[in-house]
Amino acid sequence: MTQNTLPNPPSLTTVLTAVLLVGFVVSAVPNIATAQASESGDVVGNPDVTFTTSSEPLSADTADELTVSIVNYGQIIQHGPSQYEDSVMTARGLSFEIDDGDTPIDVQTGQVSVGNFPTGSIEKTVSVIVPDNVEPGTYKLPVNYEYSYTRHIRYGPSGPTEGSDSTKTKTGSITVQVREDARFEIVEANATTQVGDNNDVSFTLKNTGSEIARGANINAESQSSSLTFESGDTSSTASVGDWEPGEIRTVSYNAALESDAPVRGYSVNLKINYDDIDGIDRTSDPITTTVQSIREQDFTLSNVESQLRVGEDGDLIGIVHNDGPLPARNVVVQYTGEDQSVIPTEDSTAVGTLDPGQSESFSLPIAISGSAESGLRSLDMAIKYRNDEGETRTFDELAVDAEVASERDRFDATIENRTIQAGGSRAVDVAVTNNLNEVASDVEVRLFADDPLDTGDTDTGYVQSLDPGETKTVTFELTTTGSATVGSTYPISLDFRYDDTEGDSHLTKTYRLPIDVIESQEGGLPLPVIAVALLVIGTAALVIYRRQQ
Repeated sequence: MTQNTLPNPPSLTTVLTAVLLVGFVVSAVPNIATAQASESGDVVGNPDVTFTTSSEPLSADTADELTVSIVNYGQIIQHGPSQYEDSVMTARGLSFEIDDGDTPIDVQTGQVSVGNFPTGSIEKTVSVIVPDNVEPGTYKLPVNYEYSYTRHIRYGPSGPTEGSDSTKTKTGSITVQVREDARFEIVEANATTQVGDNNDVSFTLKNTGSEIARGANINAESQSSSLTFESGDTSSTASVGDWEPGEIRTVSYNAALESDAPVRGYSVNLKINYDDIDGIDRTSDPITTTVQSIREQDFTLSNVESQLRVGEDGDLIGIVHNDGPLPARNVVVQYTGEDQSVIPTEDSTAVGTLDPGQSESFSLPIAISGSAESGLRSLDMAIKYRNDEGETRTFDELAVDAEVASERDRFDATIENRTIQAGGSRAVDVAVTNNLNEVASDVEVRLFADDPLDTGDTDTGYVQSLDPGETKTVTFELTTTGSATVGSTYPISLDFRYDDTEGDSHLTKTYRLPIDVIESQEGGLPLPVIAVALLVIGTAALVIYRRQQ
């Protein structure tokens, strides 16, 4: 038989603890209900928006961005939960617009939308223009702004209940300061450059501000790669030193335009870098100006005639035209080709100053070597000149066609009487003609003869000068030896050494002339004696005839 065992009864301490816990729970239930019933109330407040500017002082004659700081401080009249306080202090749909007011400052930006704006701060920018005639000082700009908000929120167990919305339209202001500063403007520009050339351009500027610009320099920056300055860069800087208010400074730059640059205006920005009266580095806003361009200088050659001949000095003549657009001073025409057989006897020929549209004739001395081929040649030519600034320029885009005539004898030599008696002597007269296009001076004519002919001691003749086409006679003594054969022809040789108009000495080729040997007249009376005798006999016969009449 199984015996049931009863559990031990709880102790007194355990019983008392359980009784206390039950009593606490029962007493807490009414308090929780009371707290829940008391979570309701009202929150009352509104936004509090102000405007200020955090920008540095502005300079006259500038366009700038103005930084506007907006702060919403908010106000709470009756406190409550934080989320409801934030709601009543939020400016909803905030927008503002800064007005010029009665100030000379021109506000470019219209209405600015901020949106819902709780307590805190935010920054916005607006564009303004400060005219150049604005006096330094402090100016107040009106700020018109508008927003809506909920002033009252009631909350309770069933949730919050908002009061009606309110819209506020208000006017505040911001303070803007215009500093005393140096300001600059261009009062004159002399800025024209030629395509394919470089020219000095200058700009005259005035400090129209109220303060000195210390250690100023003016940086010119081209806005086109076709326009460059001294070192081939697109910018150049000129120093002007301390620049007092009202003072004028002129700066010059050497500007170059590429040869293929179009004819138009080229923009250049001028920036002035300086220290203000407080020693702070300042840089002006860019002042945009223009460098004008004119077309490239051009020349043409026309009516070109060639007096060139192989082995001789000649002339290339023609007309050079200045096709503009500018005057060309100290103009010279020159041959620039590399043909070794074409030898300019002068580096160039001068034609003087040519205004645009003006023409002038030229004659360029050129020698053609004896090894050259005759025929038509294309000769590279160039025009050198000085521009308006006295700088030397070269226009080398020219070529002309010139006919080179074949070589000819420089002199003609003929013997007036080409006979000589066998075993006799006689004076031989040689007629020398100058075939050149120039005067030949100090002409030495040398006679050479081989047996059976002999020149004796008179183998050289001399002519002081021969004009082109002129003929003079030179006399030599010629002798035949007994070995000469009657009826035979023997040659004599001549050459010429002469000086040209440049003073250069030349030796011609050898000329060969014929001499005919005739029979000696020693066996009878000389022909002159026979002629005189016949004349005497004839005269006597005439006298006798008249007497018989």
